[in-house]
Amino acid sequence: MKKNLFIPLLAFVFLFSSCVVIRPGQVGVKQRLGKISDVALGEGPKGYNPFTTNIITFPTRTVNLEIESDLPSKEGLTITSIMSILYRIQPSKAPQLLRDIGRAYEREIILPVFRSAAADVSSRFLAKDMHSGERSIIEDQIRERMAEILEPNGIIVDNVLMKTIVLPSGLSQSIEQKLQAEQDAQRMEFVKQQEQLEAERRIIQSKGEREAALIAADAERQRLEIQASGQAAATRLEAEAQADANAGLQASLSEEVLRFRAIEAFLRMASSENAKVIITNGEAPFLGLPTEIIEQ
Repeated sequence: MKKNLFIPLLAFVFLFSSCVVIRPGQVGVKQRLGKISDVALGEGPKGYNPFTTNIITFPTRTVNLEIESDLPSKEGLTITSIMSILYRIQPSKAPQLLRDIGRAYEREIILPVFRSAAADVSSRFLAKDMHSGERSIIEDQIRERMAEILEPNGIIVDNVLMKTIVLPSGLSQSIEQKLQAEQDAQRMEFVKQQEQLEAERRIIQSKGEREAALIAADAERQRLEIQASGQAAATRLEAEAQADANAGLQASLSEEVLRFRAIEAFLRMASSENAKVIITNGEAPFLGLPTEIIEQ
């Protein structure tokens, strides 16, 4: 009897229950009898009663929302652009997002906030700025304006990208001509700077060569001065040495030594076989007569 009752009860539970799988990159919000739970459901299978309960999933991974929009410029032109909004849902605030805004949050809040922020920011920039380095500044300012409104509602804006910018044909041509003129001016400025640097290099090189020549001449002059000073010092030392030698020789030649040397000279001339006449004053062997007279 009990077995017969268990089988219908199991069948009733199976028929009146269901299961949903919350995949990675998603968060679930349970809604039971119209009331939204404050607890966000994480990944994995979740069971619920399909007659009273519904589980709504939201993406927590980054979503790329592409929008084509007309942007006003500072000079009053209309710029056609294709932009991407990279956003994601904060998991803990998914119940609040469902309760306050609903499942159509892209249409209800993201698009209106983007259009308002983009128009407000782009109207403060010139059309040509959207083709220059100012583009990243425009993107950042739009993202910041959107984040002020969307993040309190659980929508995090990671980035805003200006993918395509279409300018009016006349403006586009004038911008290209201006950019070409600026490039030409920059090229001429570069050439001018190169020529100026080359002239400065030549001046520095000439100055260096002149200074090197002056240094070399000064070094040669100093070398000659040192050489002349050395030669003069050597001559002075030689003269002093000769004077010292003469003084020493004169001091060593006493009268007795001179007489002895004279006697030796007389003896050597007397022993010579050649006939000779010696004229003397009694102190020296000869008085400087020529050799021819002495030999005669």
